[in-house]
Amino acid sequence: MTSGLSLPEALLQQIRRDYEEQPGLRLTPQQAQRLWGLDGPTCRAVLTALVDSGVLQRSPDGRFVRRHSAA
Repeated sequence: MTSGLSLPEALLQQIRRDYEEQPGLRLTPQQAQRLWGLDGPTCRAVLTALVDSGVLQRSPDGRFVRRHSAA
């Protein structure tokens, strides 16, 4: 993937689904990069986009976790 950082919607949906299917998933940026086979800049851009959209949040230990909506 290039660093033009136009993120494919399919990639964002896949990662969103993975977090929905595994609610306890807690990944460091490096783990996420390996899991999804992404380069560093693309992985950071995807994780940032999912945080910005409210799907994920960053825990105090730096891991990316699913954001739970308030009921």
